[in-house]
Amino acid sequence: MPNSVRRTFTAAVCLTVALSCPGKSKAAETLGIRAALDDAGQYFTAPLRWGTEDWTYFGVTLAAVAAAHEFDSKVRTHFAAGSNAALNAKDKNSARDALPAAALIAGTWATAGYLGDADGYRETWRLLEAGVLSTVTGEVLTLAGGRERPDATTSPNQWRKGGDSFPSVHASAAFAIGMTFAESGNDEYRWIRRIVGYGIAGGTAYVRVKNNVHWVSDTVAGAALGIATARFVLNRDNGGHARIGFQPQKDGWMLTYSVPLR
Repeated sequence: MPNSVRRTFTAAVCLTVALSCPGKSKAAETLGIRAALDDAGQYFTAPLRWGTEDWTYFGVTLAAVAAAHEFDSKVRTHFAAGSNAALNAKDKNSARDALPAAALIAGTWATAGYLGDADGYRETWRLLEAGVLSTVTGEVLTLAGGRERPDATTSPNQWRKGGDSFPSVHASAAFAIGMTFAESGNDEYRWIRRIVGYGIAGGTAYVRVKNNVHWVSDTVAGAALGIATARFVLNRDNGGHARIGFQPQKDGWMLTYSVPLR
């Protein structure tokens, strides 16, 4: 199974599991699906509602990606040494590089379960949603761009060749999950959250370039996508969108769904 298909399938499975966990009634599952679909609709149509600030961020992002592209060849030359220099298009560390972000979701969920913390369950949902939305979007963009990876070619300009390099889906998911974790919760342990969240995000992007499986511009674009996704998820929770939440119960979880009335 191709990497892109496998990653999208994994993201879909994660979302399915989250919407069908024990202790939830059929009605709750329906609400969960409705919430997920509502959020997905809001997310994928967000550019239609962008204002001046959003388009400014988009322009800055394009400029940053273009600037990074100028260094793609030099960065590849620096890291493409030894076994990394082989043009075999084998991303043997794909699963390993996704583990830190996945562990952040699992750790948040486990901590919420141990403490019986409803806010922790809601945060788990936010992390999972950020990861899924960024992964799906990243995969669509990689299919559209078709850029060859640096472990398949020495040229950074091989677009529409059937590759899956741009943007880096690992970086986009790591930044979406990491930033959502870093900026969630109260401010008591904000500095710890930011070190962990942004550390995982930045570390994931660096490792993907170091292993010569992504161009540096791939990770810049992936980071931008992840940050935009995290901002959507975090702003959604501050009001204006339907919200999903979990409440721990003796025999499982209770799912809640709220819609702001204006």
